[in-house]
Amino acid sequence: MARAATTLDVFNAVAEPRRREILDVLGDGRERAVNEVVEAVGMPQPSVSKHLSVLLKVGVVTVTRNGPMRMYRLNGSNLKPVHDWAKTFERYWTHQLDQIKERAEQKMLHRRQDNNNQEEL
Repeated sequence: MARAATTLDVFNAVAEPRRREILDVLGDGRERAVNEVVEAVGMPQPSVSKHLSVLLKVGVVTVTRNGPMRMYRLNGSNLKPVHDWAKTFERYWTHQLDQIKERAEQKMLHRRQDNNNQEEL
């Protein structure tokens, strides 16, 4: 089965790790010029522009012109389908975190009991 083009949906667009890096840079909600994104991610400008173009096509970023500069901003509402999909699996990592917390608390309790027993000796 052929893979869908990255410009068709947000899932394919954000599957690329470098695009997620760009989204992280834009995640603070501020508008940023391409050169700011280039500096933040350490990629060549043509690569950043290509990735931004894909993100723009799926609606995850918006662009405005400020004189000769194109300013990009995250459009987080269009990431909601990814969030909603990933949230269906939250019970798995929440359950694991609960187990880790429980084990840590048991370990701490055992250490306190051991320390109390040693103090009594």
